[in-house]
Formats: sequence, C-alpha cells, structure tokens
Amino acid sequence: MDIKIEKKKGLRGMKPMTWVYILGGVALIGACIWLATSDLSSTLRVDSRGIKIAKVEHGQFDDFVRVDGRVQPISVVQISAEEGGIVREKVVEEGAYVHKGDVIARLSNSNLDLQILNAEAELAEKQNILRNTQISMEQDRLNNRNEKAQLDLEVVRKRRAFEQQERLYKEKLNTREEYLQAKEDYELALKKQNLVVQRLEQDSIYRLSQMDQMEDNLDNMRKNVILIRERKNQLNVVSPIDGELGLLDVELGQNIAAGYKVGQINDLSNYKVQANIDEHYIDRVTTGLTATVERNGTNYEMRVRKVYPEVREGKFKTDLIFEGEHPENIRTGQSYFVNLQLGQSSEAILIPKGTFFATTAGKWIFVLDSSGKKAYRRDIRLGRQNINYYEVLEGLEPGEQVIVNGYESFGDKKVISLN
Repeated sequence: MDIKIEKKKGLRGMKPMTWVYILGGVALIGACIWLATSDLSSTLRVDSRGIKIAKVEHGQFDDFVRVDGRVQPISVVQISAEEGGIVREKVVEEGAYVHKGDVIARLSNSNLDLQILNAEAELAEKQNILRNTQISMEQDRLNNRNEKAQLDLEVVRKRRAFEQQERLYKEKLNTREEYLQAKEDYELALKKQNLVVQRLEQDSIYRLSQMDQMEDNLDNMRKNVILIRERKNQLNVVSPIDGELGLLDVELGQNIAAGYKVGQINDLSNYKVQANIDEHYIDRVTTGLTATVERNGTNYEMRVRKVYPEVREGKFKTDLIFEGEHPENIRTGQSYFVNLQLGQSSEAILIPKGTFFATTAGKWIFVLDSSGKKAYRRDIRLGRQNINYYEVLEGLEPGEQVIVNGYESFGDKKVISLN
C-alpha cells in the first residue's frame, strides 16, 4: 500500500532556487547600504593638474604683514577766512609752493570799512571830551588854589587881630567882648581853612581818579580802533606755513563768511605713509611698531605713528612715518609696499599661503595620504600669518602634503581622489 508523503511547511520546505534568490536579494540590499554609507559617497575625483600641493615645513616664522600704503604730507593745515567778505583776487593757484605769510586770496568788506570810520570818529570825539574835561579840571584847580590863598590870608589877619586883642585884654585896655570876638573870628577862620584843605584833597583824589578812568577808556578805544584796522588786514587770506597749496576752494566774486574753509596747505617738510590694513590685525597693530620700505634697492625704516580705530569695508587706517631718511624721489600720492613688523621671529610649523583659506577660514584642510593619490579632510588650527606662510598650531606635522588652492568646487566632500 502506497504511503502519501505530505509537503513540508516552513523553511525546510523551500526549494533550493528560492534560497538562492533570497540570499541574492539580501546581498544586493547590503551592497546598496554599504555604498550609501561608505567613503565613495563623499569622494570627489579631480584632475591633479589643477591642484596645487604644498609641503608642511618646520622653519622660522617672520611675524610681519605687507600692506599697501600711499604717500601723504606729514600734515595738512586747513585755511579759513578770519573775516567775511567778497573774493576780489586769487593771488596763487592750486599746486603752487607758498611761504608762511604769503597772500593766497584777497577779500573786500564795505561794512568793515564803515566800522573803522565809526570807531575812528568815536575815538576823536572821546579825545575832545577828555581835553575839555582836563581844561575844566585845571580851571577848578586854579580856583581852589585862589580860594585857599584867600583863606590863608584871612587866617593870618584874624590871628594878628586876635593876638592884638589878647594883649590889650591882658593890659585891660579893651573889653572882654572885643577879645572874645577876635578869638572866635580867628578860630572860625582856622576851621574854614581846614575844611577847604580837606575839600581840596578830596577834589584832587576825585580828579585823579576821573582822569585815570577817562585815560583808560580812551586807551581801550585806541586799542579797539587798532583791532578793527587789523581786521582790515585779515581780509587777506595768508598761508600759515611753508608748503604746497593743495586746495583753493573759492571763486572771484564769491561772498564767504568768517571761518569759511578756503583751502589747505600740505606740509612737505616730511611725509607719512597711510596704509589700509585688514581688520584681522587690528588688535596687534599699535603705535610704535617698526616697519621697513624697500625703494630702489634701499630699505628705509618707519614707525607706526597713529592707528585709526574705525573699520570700513574690513580694513582700518594706519599712519607710518619715516625714521631718519626717506627716499629722495618721494612724492605725494606714490604707492609703497610696507613690511610692518608685528612681533619677533620664532620657530614654527608652516604651510604656504593659498586660496583655500577663503573657503575654510583656516579651520580645515585636505591632507594627502602616503600614496599621494587621495586627500582627506582634516581639522586644523592656524595662528599668525605673513605674506608667505600660515603658522600651524594644531593638526599637521612637518613633511605632510596638503592642497592649498581653492576649494570652491569640492563642496562638502571628505575625500579627494587625484587622477
């Protein structure tokens, strides 16, 4: 009797081909996952001919920065009109060399002329008043002296009459009433004499005080007239120093007010170089730092004179002056390359400067492996920099090779494969 064999259920019942298909599918899915998570997804193939490779070195780092500066006069003096008026003449033109006191422009002011005439007329009037007062005081002084002379004579006569009556009274040749009357007349004359003397003294003090006051007032008026006349001279705009007339901003017939900026004088006794420096160095640039300028094969020493705190478009201004001699052919407006020394030279790990910094800000870089065919992204930390090198603080060792040109086309790739 035949026995019926039932089909096995579950994994044991699967055909061998089914197992092949299942295992193949699992392997395919695993391969996809591996490809998705492996470095292949973050690897970029590039042509090695467009790649600039540099070697990490250990050497001396010169802590300086090269900046582009422009020659300017050591100082610029503004010229302003001390008196307002109408421009009648421009004596010199822009660019001319002038000396201290040279007339640059002439103005006219009719109101000032009228003030001078009025001041002179007032002074003449005060002088006439003073002279009349002096004459009047002299007449009073003569009258007072005449009055005192008469009182002195009266005192002499009264005293003589009193002395005579006193002798007669002692000899009992006159009455007591006559004696007393002569005595009283003499004493009254003495009192009048003393009162007049006191009044004359007070009048003399008052007259002297009044005369001194009038003389002071008259002297002040004379000074006022002199000042007004000097204002007439101030209608001439003159140069305050020796130098080059860099600007003259007036036109003939123009009416300008007192204090109006007429132009400027460039002091050419010395020169400075004004440089724009990247704000990256603003905390390190201070007054007194030394610098050098190479001109026609000769190095000239310079020093930072002033640092401007304002930052514009990522740069700040610095004024540098020459220490000792300056180039013979120096001219305003020339461009100089200045090597500004920021610190002492020291040993450090160095990489050449490159355009990669614009993309990475110095936080990471691509480092080649030993084969030189692949480069891997690595975090680094940079310190100081000069025109040639970056100082490496962390992340690189001497002898390693790095890619230093632009990373713009690399995107977010972690590995670069060089063809």
